[in-house]
Amino acid sequence: MKKKIVFATNNKHKLEEISQIVGDHFEILSLKDIQCEDEIPETADTFEGNALQKAAYIHEKYGMDCFADDSGLEVEALNNAPGVFSARYSGGGSEKNMDKLLDELKDKSSRRAQFRTVIALILEDEVSYFEGIVKGEILESRHGSEGFGYDPLFRPDGYSETFAEMDSAQKNKISHRGKATQLLIQYLNSRI
Repeated sequence: MKKKIVFATNNKHKLEEISQIVGDHFEILSLKDIQCEDEIPETADTFEGNALQKAAYIHEKYGMDCFADDSGLEVEALNNAPGVFSARYSGGGSEKNMDKLLDELKDKSSRRAQFRTVIALILEDEVSYFEGIVKGEILESRHGSEGFGYDPLFRPDGYSETFAEMDSAQKNKISHRGKATQLLIQYLNSRI
């Protein structure tokens, strides 16, 4: 029987990505699956803090093994902004976030950036962290229609396409979330 573990997110894109990466190893339960409709706080100023805050909330309230992630785009020329504020950078959703980012970078010579994910896992009352980073650059305009968030602007090092031009299988192999999830799976497999 597959081990059940809760992924503390309401983001259907993240849930699909993680479920594809995890495959048949574990049964990933969403917040909807456990009937959690709470607005889970995300008030820390680090990816680690936000991920732990979300996982701890579910673990304490439902008593289930759980993991949560926090991810964001860190742009060198913007002192690693938008960082933990990536999803709410402009206050108006993905399109406005991308518009704001392009506007902020228009006079910058460096467009170096990285996507970073931190996963916090609470398994049998023990906390573990897993980090994934993918480095690349921010393009001057959007390319592609797959993915979500800043994917149409981000081209990872060593590739000619943005995340939004890749199919999900290709993106998941090299993405920040993919890397962090692989580390999570290796850890979970070592505990079975």
